[in-house]
Amino acid sequence: MARLIQLTILFIQFYYYYYITTTAHGLSSNGTTFLLDSSRSAMILPLFLSPPNPCTKFSSTRRLLQRSNGNNALPNARMRLHDDLLINGYYTTRLWIGTPPQRFALIVDTGSSVTYVPCSSCEQCGRHQDPKFQPDLSSTYQSVKCNIDCNCDDEKQQCVYERQYAEMSTSSGVLGEDIISFGNLSALAPQRAVFGCENMETGDLYSQHADGIMGLGRGDLSIVDHLVDKGVINDSFSLCYGGMGIGGGAMVLGGISPPSNMVFSQSDPVRSPYYNIDLKEIHVAGKPLPLNPTVFDGKHGTILDSGTTYAYLPEAAFVSFKDAIMKELHSLKPIRGPDPNYNDICFSGAGSDISQLSSSFPAVEMVFGNGQKLLLSPENYLFRHSKVHGAYCLGIFQNGKDPTTLLGGIVVRNTLVLYDRENSKIGFWKTNCSELWERLHVDGAPPPAPSSSNGNNSNTEMPPSMAPGDQKHYGLPDEKKIGKITFEMMLNVNYSDLKLHISELAESIAQELGINISQVYILNSMEKGNASYIEWAVVPSGSADCISNVTALVSLFVCYYS
Repeated sequence: MARLIQLTILFIQFYYYYYITTTAHGLSSNGTTFLLDSSRSAMILPLFLSPPNPCTKFSSTRRLLQRSNGNNALPNARMRLHDDLLINGYYTTRLWIGTPPQRFALIVDTGSSVTYVPCSSCEQCGRHQDPKFQPDLSSTYQSVKCNIDCNCDDEKQQCVYERQYAEMSTSSGVLGEDIISFGNLSALAPQRAVFGCENMETGDLYSQHADGIMGLGRGDLSIVDHLVDKGVINDSFSLCYGGMGIGGGAMVLGGISPPSNMVFSQSDPVRSPYYNIDLKEIHVAGKPLPLNPTVFDGKHGTILDSGTTYAYLPEAAFVSFKDAIMKELHSLKPIRGPDPNYNDICFSGAGSDISQLSSSFPAVEMVFGNGQKLLLSPENYLFRHSKVHGAYCLGIFQNGKDPTTLLGGIVVRNTLVLYDRENSKIGFWKTNCSELWERLHVDGAPPPAPSSSNGNNSNTEMPPSMAPGDQKHYGLPDEKKIGKITFEMMLNVNYSDLKLHISELAESIAQELGINISQVYILNSMEKGNASYIEWAVVPSGSADCISNVTALVSLFVCYYS
């Protein structure tokens, strides 16, 4: 039976401010089908902290991130990020594995090259967010048999993997191959890929809430390398983490056109398997730290690692950075850190308003070898004191005696980071990552002229239902299919004036939703006193039998009611 979904939408347009209440006529998912919108050219994996209120507003001005231009542009995968960097220590995204799909919450990690989930046969796995993967329940699962390219379990005649991390946690298991789905907001169809079916985990991996890891690093088992080798995405991906206390953001597997003011650093894949940047200087309050530039030039260069929470500098760089910061803190009081087991450097008196931190803490700049500078706001090097209101602590630490410079997620909060592997460079663009999900736009050609109504009380016939095309449908659990959205609009403007701009209004709605103008119809319009009333409908495009989830779940702010 069809399920009705109530949607509340706030549009801020060029001509008018207006509120709209809509009703979407949805086809409830039966767990076996949902529509992947093949007209989308980007596959984006969203990274976000779920907000306490399920309703979201549009920004009145939105910068759109377009797909990579050129004749060789390929689809991308768009996915949300969940959890919070400093609360959980990581961000996760969702992947679905198998037929029928089994869902997993995986830590997004650029420092890992293997994607793995707990296997049903695991004898030493902790209790995580989702049930373990059950290969026997997937009709498309295949074990990876021993070959010259893998480590082999001679007894099982199956390829195996083993990984150990800096905090000494470990993961090991067998390699399997199955269909991996990236969610119904992705334009990239599900792909067969190799992943780890975990049989043992220790340390933090055992106790964490997340199910496993999505490895975005370089390597034969990397999901990025696998998709690139298959020719289904360009050799690039992007991450965008939300700001302090907010979370949110998005991840994009595949290429996007970088914003014109994105700052770049070269990245040398020959030097290190990790993603590195060419950091030469750090400036505090406009003054360079008195350091030899080679201090940031350790064995692997300066490493950028999304799986690390904080930042770690070599001893000389850390001491110089700490001293420079403290010289600028004239009105703040040093206090003890929240955990007596650590010598955190903390200060009180800055207040709880994050937007005002720059009045108490200095700006920091990272200078790359090409002379370009990345501005770090206070939220990029501070974390909240968990016990003292209005107090903050340095989130940049000394890396022991290790000469490596390691930059974790805190440094790139509210920064879109583009890992352009094809051109061996990494880009940085300061933005509000919690709203980036609404800004991602991947539609194509300009639409034809809109339909409009000219009478005081006119009705436009809805187009007949389209038969499904040849596009293959893939099913994910808990997904909704929306067949039509209708909404009413009351504008505080004279009806005769409105009619002059009705086409522009329809174009604005289509642009806001990221759809073709041919999908926007006027069902009814009339004059009501000195105001104007319009009833609109948004319908599926082309031969699709439902509206894309990008339109329904990303562009719109959705609240569900049975």
